[in-house]
Amino acid sequence: MSNYILYGITIILLISSFYKDKKKTKMALKKAWKSFENIMPEFLGVIMLVGVLLAVLNTEVISKIIGTNSGWFGVIAAAIVGAITLIPGFVAFPTAAMLVQNGAGIMQIAAFISTLMMVGIVTMPVEIKYFGKKLTILRNVFAFIFSLLLERWLVAYEEFN
Repeated sequence: MSNYILYGITIILLISSFYKDKKKTKMALKKAWKSFENIMPEFLGVIMLVGVLLAVLNTEVISKIIGTNSGWFGVIAAAIVGAITLIPGFVAFPTAAMLVQNGAGIMQIAAFISTLMMVGIVTMPVEIKYFGKKLTILRNVFAFIFSLLLERWLVAYEEFN
């Protein structure tokens, strides 16, 4: 039901923007469409990759590698994959939901998502160019450690509740 409310609000705001300034609204819609076109191949590629992985790896294998009972091995494995992978957030969160539905543990997926968003192994060359080697390495190391500390906090929080 909340999706319909958000769609309704969006349509109302779009109509009001159109009445206020038709030219700017049309230009904004064209830019939005171009962004959508640029993002769609990436989005579809990741979704297809996850679909193939879910078809090849059954829920038992996913549970063994990054399931709730995989412990720190699963957390670290998920964190390393997240640190290396370059996936935009709007793709990563639905992907994480699919993995959880297929046997992955919450803490393991949290490690994957947090390192995915904070650690950038793939983007290091660009980061080194602008921030320098030392700062880039320090930032990535601290982000990785913080992700693991976050997992420890989640474990403590889950045990407490």
